[in-house]
Amino acid sequence: MAACICAVRCCARLSVSVSARRCSGLSRAHGHFTSQRARRTFIEFFTEQHAHRAVASAPVRPRGDPSLLFVNAGMNQFKPLLLGCADPRSEMTSYRRVVNSQKCVRAGGKHNDLEDVGRDVYHHTFFEMLGNWSFGDYFKVEACAMAWHLLTEVYGIPAERLYVSYFIGDDASGLPPDEETQNIWLSLGVCPDHVLPFGMRDNFWEMGDTGPCGPCTEIHFDHVGNRNAATLVNADCPDVVEIWNLVFMQYNREADGGLHALPQCSVDTGMGLERLVTVLQGKRSNYDTDLFTPILSAIHKCSKAPAYRSQTGQYDGGKVDTAYRVVADHIRTLCVCIADGVYPGMTGAELVLRRILRRALRFSTEVLQAPEGSLASLVPMVAHILGDAYPELHTESDRIMEIININEAQFLSSLKQGRRVIDRTLSKMDKDTIQFPASVAWSLHRNLGFPLDLIELMLEEHCMTLDKYGLEQLIAEHEKLLSPSEGGAEERGLHLDLQSLSELQSRGVLHTDDSPKYSYSLQQDGTYLLALYNGQSLVSEVSEGQRCGIILDKTCFYAEQGGQTHDQGYFCKDGLQDVLFPVEHVHLAGGYVVHNITATETLRTGDQIELHVDETQRLACMVKHTATHILNFALRELLGSGVVQRGSHITADRLRFDFSSKASLSVSQLQELERIIQDIIQENNVVHMQEVPLARAIQIAGLRTVDEVYPDPVRVVSVGVPVSDLLSNHTHKHTSAELCCGTHLLRTGGIRDLVIVSERQTVKGISRIIAVTGDDARQAWEAGLALQEEVESLAVRINTDSAPSLPTTQRLSKEVGQLTDAVESTPIPQWQRRELQTQLKALQRSANTTIRKLEIKEAAAKAKELLSRHSKKAVLVDTLETDSISVVMKTVNQLSEHAPDSLIMLLSHLQPSGRVLCACQVPKGHVAVTASEWALAVCGRLRGNAGGSATVAKGVGTAMDITDLQETIRFAEEFAHIKCQHTQ
Repeated sequence: MAACICAVRCCARLSVSVSARRCSGLSRAHGHFTSQRARRTFIEFFTEQHAHRAVASAPVRPRGDPSLLFVNAGMNQFKPLLLGCADPRSEMTSYRRVVNSQKCVRAGGKHNDLEDVGRDVYHHTFFEMLGNWSFGDYFKVEACAMAWHLLTEVYGIPAERLYVSYFIGDDASGLPPDEETQNIWLSLGVCPDHVLPFGMRDNFWEMGDTGPCGPCTEIHFDHVGNRNAATLVNADCPDVVEIWNLVFMQYNREADGGLHALPQCSVDTGMGLERLVTVLQGKRSNYDTDLFTPILSAIHKCSKAPAYRSQTGQYDGGKVDTAYRVVADHIRTLCVCIADGVYPGMTGAELVLRRILRRALRFSTEVLQAPEGSLASLVPMVAHILGDAYPELHTESDRIMEIININEAQFLSSLKQGRRVIDRTLSKMDKDTIQFPASVAWSLHRNLGFPLDLIELMLEEHCMTLDKYGLEQLIAEHEKLLSPSEGGAEERGLHLDLQSLSELQSRGVLHTDDSPKYSYSLQQDGTYLLALYNGQSLVSEVSEGQRCGIILDKTCFYAEQGGQTHDQGYFCKDGLQDVLFPVEHVHLAGGYVVHNITATETLRTGDQIELHVDETQRLACMVKHTATHILNFALRELLGSGVVQRGSHITADRLRFDFSSKASLSVSQLQELERIIQDIIQENNVVHMQEVPLARAIQIAGLRTVDEVYPDPVRVVSVGVPVSDLLSNHTHKHTSAELCCGTHLLRTGGIRDLVIVSERQTVKGISRIIAVTGDDARQAWEAGLALQEEVESLAVRINTDSAPSLPTTQRLSKEVGQLTDAVESTPIPQWQRRELQTQLKALQRSANTTIRKLEIKEAAAKAKELLSRHSKKAVLVDTLETDSISVVMKTVNQLSEHAPDSLIMLLSHLQPSGRVLCACQVPKGHVAVTASEWALAVCGRLRGNAGGSATVAKGVGTAMDITDLQETIRFAEEFAHIKCQHTQ
């Protein structure tokens, strides 16, 4: 295996001086390190002494990485650099030495510490990862020397308490021992018996199944000291913990499992702030440091529990200290996530955060006995502790508290509902059954957020267990539904890999010039095919039927980015206009635009081809993208500058826009929002677009940005005001101005019309708008008017019928239901949908009231007729003509009022279906037979089913003919008589 070629300088060239230390002897005291000072010292050590660039923490919601629920490591935001696919115009490509403190969440997905939090004193769902990186700059020598100097000289950690590990090699993978790292540590004065070899599991780091990887060296700390703890390293001993991991990325793991040397080596280090502060403050538990003790004190003040004592396991009576740790950890996670725009919800990261919130609430209310609202009251303390490093915690405190309080109220309501479901299920189960159905438990957990362990605790009280096997199957089925499809995996396989990107660069293949995408004309003057990618490597030729990605010297196709979908269209080979190559997908990779196609003819590098963009689809996307900018502006005009964009997606058919909002918009707000947008469309403003330096662009007043890494220079899109005027502050007009790489109209009048066809809260605090434009908007208006006319016509028929009959009213009620479904599913203005839904609900109530009155009237008449034929019978079984089970039930009820000591059953035989409706009632306290038992016997004979209580029951069955029905009536009478005789 080829060795990685890296620029490595010897220790003597470092600007730090590392003196050899003996394993005995104590480090000098360097003063008390608060968590803030420890974090600041780390950043300043690398920026001031070693020329690193300080980079702000990325939000915990991953940027454009669907493989992650949360950012769970410091390297996540640098993955484009490590994979070689960073936008060459972005600031990130200039990174060589970087340092930061990254907010990380490990809950859900591959790295999931949620259930471990609280049980011990070192697991967390949220933590801060201190890290320094080298991208093709320094390597092993400098990384180890800087780390050792910072820990022992700056932080003053005794060297004899530190142990370092290195990679011992792996014969199966063809990887040699990392003797270079071993020798570096020895040269720095680390005792030989503190330099320990470990294998692939502990000392070889991989980003994933494929991608950059390499040996790592870990630094461990012994909390006890005055001993040789070498045997306790990597032995899951809480007294000897890893505090820093230095990863040396020098290989790339290929799809076939093979390893190849990287063209450029990198260093990725990570040290958990919580563990570091525990060491610096002389504690044995992360929760005993100043990152947690103020929160624990605040929890104690608002609870009825004794003070925190730092106990675990059997020594933690009543799990009180476990509850303290759970609440303290989870409130930090909730604050950081909500501040970064991740709100509790029903899918993905939002669902995980919902579970974290509800877990915290359970321990807070049930174990610590804290009153409602206590969890949210901890938010200001978290902001006080972490706000200096992450100021968004201060600005978003009110929003965080509001969301926690709203979700707490919902959870307490869900708990009550869940308990009722459990009690009802238990009451229906056979007394001999000992397992609670998994389907009910999963429904409670998935739909109500009811914790599974709480279900188990409640079942223990009833001497029952949960069907674990069935539950595991349901969970597996759910996870399978959430996993990516085979088609998605196939498409991802055509994304350029790191080796191929490097090969393109080494060949001198220039980045794709995609500026023609902004010219808004078809590119037909010919372009050259520079490279072909078959999903695994670069090739010189592909044959018919082969799926591949092609790279051109220039393209007018828009690659999917900025929320806008990719262009559609086709290629033609020069001279072969009758052979088309449809473009399936277009994406960016490290400055290259990759067009995915399935070859319909042999293609070779160097071929000249013509590009044909689907003009209709492109224009539709331009319309939607410009409309999205106007919608964003209109929302701020309507709701205020506090509105924050939380996502968008633009296709030819519609636009989707997510934004922060406390509640769904009202009818009047939706109407006003559409009015503002229509005014801007009618003004037919010029849409100005200009590339400017990023530093100048972000100074534009009122500029809207989203959480993305922007290229430099960056494209500014402004509606109605030239970008030059915005830059020079020569305008007082309030307008839409955004950083955007998308394609746009030249004037707003091209939108023609816009209708918001949906607006709802996806999770509490985040609303989603879906809108259509142009002809689709006109059709939505027309559909809305048509449905309005139908609702008005139906209202007239319901409200003006002075003598309604039961069949007529039932038919009208059915029409209300059908019209309600149509209003719900048809694309119409959302404000109009809300108005029509309100009207239809009122009409449904009116129809239901009329039906109920008519059924009572009809039942009274039928009961009177039946009583005249069956006066004073002990068992009354007969038929009546009606197609409503409600009428049958009401007639039975009225008969029982007049003959309270009789057993009464009525059957209605529907023609031509042969279906039989059955209802019965027995006197309260009757012991001979129950109503449900009687109905079940009769309907069972009719090949049907029934259910109910001891006094009232109903069911259905099928009678072949009138003879079958008459025999069933005799059976019903005999069954009741026999039961009564047995009890006499």
